[in-house]
Amino acid sequence: MPIRGKGGRVDERIITSDACVAEGVAWLCQHDPAMARAYRETGPLPLRRRPDGFAQLLSAIVSQQVSVASARAIWGRLEAAGLVTPDAVAALDTDALRAHGLSRQKAAYAHALAAAGIDFEGLRALPTAQVVDRLVAVKGIGIWTAEIYAMFSLGRADVFAPGDLALQEGARMLYNLPDRPREAPLRRMSEIWRPWRSVAARMLWAYYHVQKQREGIA
Repeated sequence: MPIRGKGGRVDERIITSDACVAEGVAWLCQHDPAMARAYRETGPLPLRRRPDGFAQLLSAIVSQQVSVASARAIWGRLEAAGLVTPDAVAALDTDALRAHGLSRQKAAYAHALAAAGIDFEGLRALPTAQVVDRLVAVKGIGIWTAEIYAMFSLGRADVFAPGDLALQEGARMLYNLPDRPREAPLRRMSEIWRPWRSVAARMLWAYYHVQKQREGIA
């Protein structure tokens, strides 16, 4: 369904169900033979919707530059301590946050997020470009995190995250490119997948995992 902003209708599709993903897949396969070839190998793509809000972004900060296992362990400690709201995070100083597993830098990012006063409900009604601009203005949130948030927490159908290494590698393999495309070229390349770039991202992630598993077996 479309979303509406304060200035009127914002013509952006929201992915809310597996049927939405399937609709995007059908469009991509019709318009891009490479996507159709990838889909024959991946099969149905996952919905991958996540909650939105403060906790989701804080979790993304926790996950930066650490292993999945470490991120889960730290996040579990924060959840157990109730440190998943702006007020709870703001109430602790840096040393207290570090005692729960955050580095000094990530504690600073957590404080910045808590102090940012983001209207998370209001983000749902903003165009994706404005969502990204609002989020990257917060210390510790980069464009990749903002785009992933728009894609999965807000369900935007036409957003891409070309800085993602798995997407870059998936595109290289699927389109038989000589080198992994960097962020700017892949962003330009993603224009061919409008208005379903989020589904194209799901396809490339799935294709990447299929190919890597195949290489591992070989």
